[in-house]
Amino acid sequence: MDYQTIRYSLANDIATVTLNRPDVMNALNTQMRAEITHAVQAGGQAARVVVLTGAGRAFCSGQDLGDRATAADLDLERTLRDEYVPMLRAIFDCPVPTIAAVNGAAAGAGANLALAADVVIASETAVFLQAFTRIGLIPDAGGTYWLPRQIGFAKAMGAALFAEKITARQASDWGMIWEAVAEAEFDGHWKARAADLAQGPTVAYGAVKEALRASFGNDLEAQLLLEAKLQGRCGKTRDFKEGVIAFMEKRPARYEGR
Repeated sequence: MDYQTIRYSLANDIATVTLNRPDVMNALNTQMRAEITHAVQAGGQAARVVVLTGAGRAFCSGQDLGDRATAADLDLERTLRDEYVPMLRAIFDCPVPTIAAVNGAAAGAGANLALAADVVIASETAVFLQAFTRIGLIPDAGGTYWLPRQIGFAKAMGAALFAEKITARQASDWGMIWEAVAEAEFDGHWKARAADLAQGPTVAYGAVKEALRASFGNDLEAQLLLEAKLQGRCGKTRDFKEGVIAFMEKRPARYEGR
């Protein structure tokens, strides 16, 4: 695909998807949603980690309400069903770890786009905002799914009703994101995190994602059986054998991702 609204790069087993409409704070329009979906799917097949980040001063300001292509006939149900769902599923179902490197404001659907990733690393200058009730809407793009699971019902309700800014430090303290990093260290930090995952046991990472997500719907017995199944799969990988040998030889493991 000839990307117009994002940048895509692939290097050292890391696929980086950069939202690239800085003049509108990387607001999401129809074309951008399609391009993100395509790029994340491509990255999931070609790389061992996929990173989402933003160009300019924002990560993503959410739905582009000024998009003339949709403003005249904006059908929110259709837009969410046909455009947002495929994009969010591409991120959620990605076979390799996904990182949202939140460089600035993440508002509305932009906040929930970030929360769809496996790990969110934010600059301390970033903020998260469930802005929906400010214009008479409810949190969408997965917001009503991610938030109660990540920060609990009470804070999710407050975030949705009051639509107040949540700082990166608050988000980290509440468990909404993995970590908040000083702005001066942000770029180097998320890149090092991505490199670490790209050199790790990719099959095991996929199994971790499957097991943790299934735990919300499983009782103990079902979860123990799933753990046994997934561990059996991981135990047959070359990476497991390499990990054991490296441990015995007291050296860093050289994982191949299989």
